[in-house]
Amino acid sequence: MYALNYHRASSLEDAVKLLGDSEDGKLVAGGQTLIPTMKARLAAPSVLIDLRHIQELKGITVSGREVTIGAGTTHAEVAASKEIAQICPALCHLASHIGDPHVRHMGTIGGSVANNDPAADYPAAILAMNATVVTNRREIAADDFFQGLFETALEDDEIIKAVRFTAPAKCGYEKFPNPASRYALTGVFVAADADGVRVAVTGAGEEGVFRSSEIEAALSKNFDAAALDGLSIPSDNLMSDIHASAEYRANLILVMAKRAVARAKS
Repeated sequence: MYALNYHRASSLEDAVKLLGDSEDGKLVAGGQTLIPTMKARLAAPSVLIDLRHIQELKGITVSGREVTIGAGTTHAEVAASKEIAQICPALCHLASHIGDPHVRHMGTIGGSVANNDPAADYPAAILAMNATVVTNRREIAADDFFQGLFETALEDDEIIKAVRFTAPAKCGYEKFPNPASRYALTGVFVAADADGVRVAVTGAGEEGVFRSSEIEAALSKNFDAAALDGLSIPSDNLMSDIHASAEYRANLILVMAKRAVARAKS
């Protein structure tokens, strides 16, 4: 590693100040993305600001079907939440299949959402459930938050405080994981309630997480896996890499969507 200045923020206000005082400061929560990136010399911040000890960023609150998850809450804590499991078991299922036990006990929902990796799981859930990302300055709708590969609507001095959403009546998530990293080669989150159906795809888009209008239209007419029979997903704008071609991912989107619907109805 190389020389840097490490700061352990004691509060959100303290973290914002430290971030503003540094020219190239980076925030670290679980560090499951940033630390490996730094080890590979793909990032070299001179200042590291640790958010792990800020209590106001932690915890899960459930009131009726309204859910608020602090940005510093780990994947393992989301996976084990009995309150979330009662109204949104798909999110617990999603969290329980992120990486390995070490990643799940260190990584945080805020870090995952802020990083917006194109193959991460949480962005699909956030987008499909039309969640709100709450920062130290404002509230951002999911449709406006994700803006491309590793790109979000966050400003340089913004820190995610929490993610808030209304649990849909039915939802499900399924992914085809990379056997080594457990990242999604393709993952699909479906959510249905009185306002309609939203379907978000991760791991497949060239620009990161996106909504599938074709699947949403089909499921809005009939929320059943059979409604997707014969549907064709265009491979334009899908990723093609050493793991899978764009055409293969297009097929995976349908397969994972069918499985997600089946899980939502189980």
